Amino acid sequence: MKQGTILNRIVMLLFLLAILLYFGGAAWRSFRDPYPTVQAYAYAVDDAVEATGYLVRQETVLSGTGGIVRLIPSEGEKVAAGSTVAVLYADEASVERSNRLEALEQEAQQMSAAIAAAGSQGDQSNQNVIDAMVELRSSVEAGDFTHLENETLSFKSAVFQQALRYGNADDLTAALDSTRREIDVLRAQAAQDMGRITVGQSGIFSGQVDGYEDILTPAALEGLSPSYLDQLEGQSVHTGADALCKLITDTTWYFICPLSEADASRLLEGGTVTARFSRDWSGEVKMTVERISAPENGRVAVTLSSTRFLSNTTLLRRQTVDLIFSSQSGIRVPTAAVRMDEAGVTGVYVQVGAKAEFKPVSVLAQGEDYYLVKPVLAVDAPEKEEKKALRPGDPVIVASQEIWDGKVVD
Repeated sequence: MKQGTILNRIVMLLFLLAILLYFGGAAWRSFRDPYPTVQAYAYAVDDAVEATGYLVRQETVLSGTGGIVRLIPSEGEKVAAGSTVAVLYADEASVERSNRLEALEQEAQQMSAAIAAAGSQGDQSNQNVIDAMVELRSSVEAGDFTHLENETLSFKSAVFQQALRYGNADDLTAALDSTRREIDVLRAQAAQDMGRITVGQSGIFSGQVDGYEDILTPAALEGLSPSYLDQLEGQSVHTGADALCKLITDTTWYFICPLSEADASRLLEGGTVTARFSRDWSGEVKMTVERISAPENGRVAVTLSSTRFLSNTTLLRRQTVDLIFSSQSGIRVPTAAVRMDEAGVTGVYVQVGAKAEFKPVSVLAQGEDYYLVKPVLAVDAPEKEEKKALRPGDPVIVASQEIWDGKVVD
């Protein structure tokens, strides 16, 4: 066996032994420590029920045929009436011509701007090139590509202006004329092999079509029942072969779900409840209780509505949410940390320096192994007393040994 291999094994064994000794010593100290502490922290307890249902929107499916489809707006983007939302290309060559056309149009715009600014820049053209180059390089080195396209265009425009200053203006004008002629040719070709899909009204754009657009509509909510929701769960849906995208044409959206009569009795038509989404999208939405159906076998169908976060929820359909009836916020401490002092006051002992300090609390709620508490202060407590109240981050003592205010615990 080589000497280097033996040395490596010895070093690894020593390293492993050091780790075991460290954790063994920590465990021994924890067993011997009669006053272990746990950090208190801010916490909220919700009175909530889980519900699974569907999002309903007023949606119009947009269809078209083409070899290659390019969607223009982003998911959830608001589009105006008459806007182009999709471009249809016959083949890959059509896509390449379109990309070339866009590049030439930008280049022609930059050359036109450079010619128009001729003579007004003076000696500033050199500095413009340097500034644009520095800005572009800084973004690339920082990995920030959010403004890369605009920064690239600014750099090219500065280069054109500098070339015009030191070169022949006729050369740039001739280049612009040539570019415009090529643009005209490409536009004529694009008219033959490219189609567009436009919208007749404003709305929110979505690139996902799931087949529920004609099934789950606001008009279908009038006779909603738990049995109908059960049928939806097992129903197979299909999208049309030429369906490309859709437009959401109403700002109000709905969440429908079945609930037990007991849970639904805590809701009031016209009232509000908070729906917490935490799976495909994370957020809390305050929703209006639109309708509670007649009961069927101990269950009802509930319809909730909202006009907020529509752009964030365009991709959601079947979702499981928490319906939050109420919520309490406080400080979470272990059950074993809550005690009663000699005067019968409920509180916790906190390690302050080397001593235990008693801090009165009021219990708000109880969990499986914790209490949600809030600090109790005298009505006329001075500011220095308020500073002594229990706060998140305090090391709360959880020992079962005898303890009192001022006892040395370290």
